[in-house]
Amino acid sequence: MGTAALLRAAGVGLGDEVVVPAFGNVEVAEAVTMAGALPMFADIDPATYCLDAAAVEAAVTPRTAAVVAVHRFGRLADIARLHAVGQRHGLLVLEQGESEAPYDEIAQRRERAAYLDAKLRGVRTPDDGDGHTYQQYVVRVPGNGRPDRDAFARAVRAKGVACRVPVKTPVHRLPEFRRCVSLPETERASDETLALPVDASLTKRDMQRIVSACNALGGLLQPAF
Repeated sequence: MGTAALLRAAGVGLGDEVVVPAFGNVEVAEAVTMAGALPMFADIDPATYCLDAAAVEAAVTPRTAAVVAVHRFGRLADIARLHAVGQRHGLLVLEQGESEAPYDEIAQRRERAAYLDAKLRGVRTPDDGDGHTYQQYVVRVPGNGRPDRDAFARAVRAKGVACRVPVKTPVHRLPEFRRCVSLPETERASDETLALPVDASLTKRDMQRIVSACNALGGLLQPAF
């Protein structure tokens, strides 16, 4: 059953608000509107890129009926804390996961992620956390936000590395969902993050190419003072 159907089945609809992340795909906000409710955006935990429980609690109003937590990049949202918020305020808490990969594929991703963790310089590697499956290996590029991240991405692609920007525009910045809301961690993550390959098909030589391309740029990008 999809998110919209689950919300409707729980009686969430017209006049209700549902707290969702703005960092990620627009489909979650669209599902809320399909249920007849209004998506409200809360900020993320910068380590997991998932909804931050304190930010969710701050976003709760008398009209809030539910929260939709999305597990992101292979990291799990802090569901225990989110359920505690839900219990305090009488909210439905739904989880939206990512497609599961076979165990051997996850093990290979973790092996490649560990290699990158040990070898990369000049970027901030992901917090491995509990049970990270590395659906995406997302780093932070230092410097002055989006312009430096985009320049870094272009330079790495020119070396044959298929990197990608995981979230180009936060949902609260899209015209159909535009909100005047302060989401500093969401904005920062959108400007600084870059996903590097950790596919199980990558060879050791591929991994060395990724490290070489990234490390050639490390140290050239410094934060502005």
